[in-house]
Amino acid sequence: MRYCVIGAGAVGGALAAFLLRAGLTCDIIARGKTMEILKNQGISLQKNGETLIVPCARVCDSERYNERPDVIFVAVKGYSLESIVPVLSRVCTEDTVVIPLLNIYGTGAVLQEKLPKPLVTDGCIYIAASSPRPGTVEMQGDIFRVVYGVRERAQMRPALQAVAEDLKQAGVTPVLSPNIRRDTLKKYAYTSPMAAAGLYFDADAERFQKEGEERAWFVSLMREIDALAEAMGTPFDVDIVKTNLAILDALSPNASTSMQRDLRAGKPSEIDGLLFEPVRLGKRYGVPTPQYRKIAEHFGFSE
Repeated sequence: MRYCVIGAGAVGGALAAFLLRAGLTCDIIARGKTMEILKNQGISLQKNGETLIVPCARVCDSERYNERPDVIFVAVKGYSLESIVPVLSRVCTEDTVVIPLLNIYGTGAVLQEKLPKPLVTDGCIYIAASSPRPGTVEMQGDIFRVVYGVRERAQMRPALQAVAEDLKQAGVTPVLSPNIRRDTLKKYAYTSPMAAAGLYFDADAERFQKEGEERAWFVSLMREIDALAEAMGTPFDVDIVKTNLAILDALSPNASTSMQRDLRAGKPSEIDGLLFEPVRLGKRYGVPTPQYRKIAEHFGFSE
């Protein structure tokens, strides 16, 4: 199958590099300096102290991309989602599968409303990586897992299983989820609390990997998401606190969230979807979210 990855930051760059390294056909949609570096130098993938340069033969910006990929992975930030709708509308057919891998919960359903032709699944990704420079991806640790699936059973297609086989060939762990609403909310129950607590304490993973105030806040935020999951009719099938603490403790001590890095650099961030949205969900479903509210109000949230 022909793949396309939209967005070549840490997530998109890593995924494209792994697909290309395995000999799979993968286009990349990028922009500006990142696009030029990928065209001329390839992706610099740094992992476990080693650097691998992965050539990129098919790199284009969204305005000029006119191919017909079978599967499109969306790896942009939440605030850029609206900007890629035109290219998706232009290149997708009824046979195209779009798999969003954003940090924001519910992205697939939002995109599906805007894109009547393709199948838009829900999805998420587990990876500790950063992109310190355009065209460079630094992976911290060995976790690399893509979770995706359809919201309704009738939407299932053979192509989704083929994606799993290709991801496995590329060295990425695939999870074709039978309950993607629960599983993407489960990822959000890590990403959102870690982003919120990391921002509040201006701390990387190391501070949360030992007992103390920071770790206690992280746990409290996870419990608020757990209560939201119950109220939303999507209860978790695991002890979310125990599960996510295990993920946290396996990270490199200097790992941080992309929201923290973006705000530190003065860039746009996903603060609305990762920090403010749980407060709004709490109000909608009648679930108290005092810890989220305190952090959100500290960073300017108002109803």
